[in-house]
Amino acid sequence: MALVLGFLGLLFLAAIFLPQWWVRRVMRAHATDRADFPGTGGELARHLLDRARLAHVRVELAPPGGDHYDPLDKVVRLSPDNHDGRSITAVAVAAHEASHAMQDADGDRLLATRLKLAGSLRAIEVAAAIVLALAPLAMLVLKSPVLLVLQIGVALALLGSRVLVHVLTLPVELDASFARALPILEKGGFLPAEDLPKAKSVLRAAALTYVASALVSLLDIARLFRVLRF
Repeated sequence: MALVLGFLGLLFLAAIFLPQWWVRRVMRAHATDRADFPGTGGELARHLLDRARLAHVRVELAPPGGDHYDPLDKVVRLSPDNHDGRSITAVAVAAHEASHAMQDADGDRLLATRLKLAGSLRAIEVAAAIVLALAPLAMLVLKSPVLLVLQIGVALALLGSRVLVHVLTLPVELDASFARALPILEKGGFLPAEDLPKAKSVLRAAALTYVASALVSLLDIARLFRVLRF
């Protein structure tokens, strides 16, 4: 039985960490600078934003791995390798993040929904922590196991909302990668035709980054279950 549980545990960990490993592998595989590229990822993002009449959206440096579009501050943030690099990864990621700014400008409903959910996520996690902290006290004072189970269930549901935010993000990411960024790169001639399949792989990885994050959130919930058992 212990062997089976250990095997299932390994499968669970593999399901969580393999997607992250794959995303990083794809990004690194196409991160070699190309002398034939006319500009950096940051320059491409600026060009695409200006072409979309989004001159008010800034392009800034982000920490390594911190590529994202901030809809509150109206900023496309690119990690150093993608901001200053002239690689397929830099070009594809820049186009992907600039596409999020275009979604925002178009009033994309899914993006707006994600923003609202993400904004409330911190409050949800604080509420979950309070519920968990009060659960033992409620058990001692009220002597009600049912109440304890109810509190634990509420806390788990609140923590699970983090996963839900990431999962709901997927359609937004797929739209940015394949309905916007890929056609822009293809029709605009920003990449040679032979590089487009590689850019497509990078765009797929960019879209699935949030799925990998959602899976890591599952690990936090699994840890909570382990604590609650004792």
